[in-house]
Amino acid sequence: MFGWVDGKLSRVTMYRLVLYYLITLLVIAFFFSAVGWLSYGPMGLVLSTTVLLVCCLGTNALFAKVAKVQTNTESVYITALILALIITPPMASALFSTLPILFWAAVWAMAGKYIFSIRNKHVFNPAAFAVALTALTINQSASWWIGTASMLPFVLIGGYLVIRKVQRQAMVGGFLVSALLVSVILSITHSAPWTTLYHTILDSSLVFFAAIMLTEPLTTPPAKKWQIVYGCMVGVFFSPQFHLGSLYFSPELALLVGNIFSYTMSPKGRYVMTLVSQEVDGEGIRNFIFTPDRKVVFQPGQYLEWTLGHRHVDSRGNRRYFTIASSPTESKVVLGIKFYDKPSSFKTRLLAMCPGDTIVASQLAGEFTLPKDPSKKLVFIAGGIGITPFRSMLQYLIDNNEKRSVVTVYSCNTAEEIAYSTVLQKAEKQLGCKSVITLTNKEKISPTWKGQCGYVTGEMIAKEIPDFRERMFYISGPHVMVESSKRVLQQLGISHSQIKTDFFPGLA
Repeated sequence: MFGWVDGKLSRVTMYRLVLYYLITLLVIAFFFSAVGWLSYGPMGLVLSTTVLLVCCLGTNALFAKVAKVQTNTESVYITALILALIITPPMASALFSTLPILFWAAVWAMAGKYIFSIRNKHVFNPAAFAVALTALTINQSASWWIGTASMLPFVLIGGYLVIRKVQRQAMVGGFLVSALLVSVILSITHSAPWTTLYHTILDSSLVFFAAIMLTEPLTTPPAKKWQIVYGCMVGVFFSPQFHLGSLYFSPELALLVGNIFSYTMSPKGRYVMTLVSQEVDGEGIRNFIFTPDRKVVFQPGQYLEWTLGHRHVDSRGNRRYFTIASSPTESKVVLGIKFYDKPSSFKTRLLAMCPGDTIVASQLAGEFTLPKDPSKKLVFIAGGIGITPFRSMLQYLIDNNEKRSVVTVYSCNTAEEIAYSTVLQKAEKQLGCKSVITLTNKEKISPTWKGQCGYVTGEMIAKEIPDFRERMFYISGPHVMVESSKRVLQQLGISHSQIKTDFFPGLA
């Protein structure tokens, strides 16, 4: 079942999944309010959502024009809908009395991304920053009305999908444990009624906050260990009984404290990449070679989030996470992209780029990197365009003349789709890094082919890598291929600690 779910999730970007989730919650809330299951009317929900959308879009367009940066409409919609789900909808007859918080929340959510940013990286979660500021300036707070028992089942289902998509289970787990633990401790020490804990679990914004607010990638630490610390820290402050003197924390204040910590633990700023050229490297595979506006300091195997503004954006959006195919030792930044029939609007625009055109990259992250111990024996298992992180690693080893025991097992559909063969050959010749290439489309294999045939199997690994039990395995490629390779390794007796898989959020 999980394989089926993951397969469906891999077809949609993280941002689009969140957007669909928020829209679904609003539609369900509209129905519940219409039948009287919620304490406000459907027209109030429609009016507040409309006001927030219009104000967010207008404010963002204004600031983007002044700052001369590309707008990202998808993120604007997400912020506006989050605000619609945490600011109580007004009675239709009392809309004007609620306009100040709707207006100011929308304005500050967008303005905060531009004003409170360092090197073009915003520090605070926009929605949390906005409602915290409205409480401070006009004394109107968010009620987080989405945290109701009637909405909980839907919040749970969608929230689980988002958390699974972005692979933030450990961070969210740390948040939930610390929030509930602190709530229990404070309930006991302050002799508070146990109904407080009940409300924290079933009748609060806990799950929605964890799935949507906490996991926002731009304000989350990239490293897993810091993500867990971040989640636990926010969980401590999230408890409704927690206070420092007369200051009682709210969900938004808890998140803002965590955002400050996250910023100190995250790579700073973004990069403007100028296209130098495009090169074909295998059937359907192109290398896009960029010059960054400043040096990108990264480890081989890490990825960036790429934003490419274009018209007629399709359902996959205008942002992607791509592994950097170049090595840190190279002056240019290289992306290796696989193109299929009927590419997305993003890839279509990328393909149409000319030398001198620019694309924005940010959110450097990823722990799919070489182990610090150079004596550790490694196996790289790549499927299709999943070879890109290994190209970065091997080129890095070549440029530094760093000899490591590495075997690359590379699975391609046909011989024409083999990419980076020059790097693989050079690594084998200069460093002794063995390469095993296997073709899966047996109908298109030439009689002169001397490599392996078929999918990666236990027999193939045992034959080509006699000391496989002593090695660490890195797997990168399509989700189905990664899961299949993991099962093969587990059947060979390889422990979970010896297997490392590539992951970047929002894959689609």
